[in-house]
Amino acid sequence: MSASFDIAVIGGGVMGLSTAFHLLEREPGLKVAVIERDPTYARASTPRSAGGVRLQFSLPENVAMSSYGLAFYKTFGAVMAVAGEQPDIGLRQWGYLFLLSESAREAAIAVNAMQAAGGAHNELLDPAALAERFPSLNLDDIALGSFGPEDGWMDPHAILMGFRRKVQAMGATLVQDEVLGIGCDASGARSLGLASGQSVFADSFVCAAGAWSRDLLASAGVTVPVAPVRRMIFYFEIRESLERLPLTISPDGHYFRPEGAGYIAGRSIEDEPEGENFEVDHGYFDEVLWPMLAQRCPAFEALRLKNAWAGLYDINRLDENMIAGPHPEGPQNLHVLCGFSGHGLQQAPAAGRAIAELILDRRFVSIDLERLSCRRLVTGQAMAETGIV
Repeated sequence: MSASFDIAVIGGGVMGLSTAFHLLEREPGLKVAVIERDPTYARASTPRSAGGVRLQFSLPENVAMSSYGLAFYKTFGAVMAVAGEQPDIGLRQWGYLFLLSESAREAAIAVNAMQAAGGAHNELLDPAALAERFPSLNLDDIALGSFGPEDGWMDPHAILMGFRRKVQAMGATLVQDEVLGIGCDASGARSLGLASGQSVFADSFVCAAGAWSRDLLASAGVTVPVAPVRRMIFYFEIRESLERLPLTISPDGHYFRPEGAGYIAGRSIEDEPEGENFEVDHGYFDEVLWPMLAQRCPAFEALRLKNAWAGLYDINRLDENMIAGPHPEGPQNLHVLCGFSGHGLQQAPAAGRAIAELILDRRFVSIDLERLSCRRLVTGQAMAETGIV
């Protein structure tokens, strides 16, 4: 058995669904298939994320992508309405606060100017201004704060379900199956082999399988430096009532933000091994993260851990930024869309639009993302964030 489409998208997470949405928004008559092995999204990265959106990046491409993403999510309910029902994604624009040491001051000032030129007007706050606004924080080691008043967070699961329901209403075919490989011939990618034994044929393909992209792309002869890496999120509560805190990132990389009656927190582990690891390391919280939290906010010394979960980043080992478009040495009708390294939810609207443009217009139109294309995988030109990461 087989089926044929104009475009087949591997991965029904937020990235694949955004791609399908932007394709069908442009050309409603397209035959688009989205193949997702688990419609419950039990181990998908999107619903296990912290749900952040921020305009504070040091690459102008990332600022532009997240700016579009934020504008998109502000009207998400109306845009994704189906039969009069609007999804509520709970957007909270309570800000992101990067706390910076003296060594980061010069880079932060330069990045702030670039962000402003791109329309993101973030504030640089000295220790006195920080202490006045956020008296619960210990700022003894802080020289500067970068505060994004438009930044915030959303409900990732509501976004995922909103996209899914909308693209189905727009006419996309949602296929529950697992893609085992990508079939190619001398002229390009031709088909997807599914676990059910069926095949999907298409004119163009998009691999938006996130942390699982590397092996699928390898089946088509495409090599990407993307790996699944665990990240953990911990939810805790305290008795004390604090001022409304933004999502706060310390120089040592740990972060925390309000969530419901408490807070969530996490930190990327530099030497975390690759692999599909969903186990929560409570010892890491007790021995590493909790002391960091208590040092930054003394009220967290008496916290009570209530819940914790783990998900996967699709880490781009080259520079921890997205990889988009066809690989110069691979099938030109196979579009890569992975490597977001934790920025996927906020950049999904712009990334989906970008891939739709590559398929329909043969080029990036709205945002020039050439520097984040697959070409740099051949040249080795890393596009890493600096200053504000």
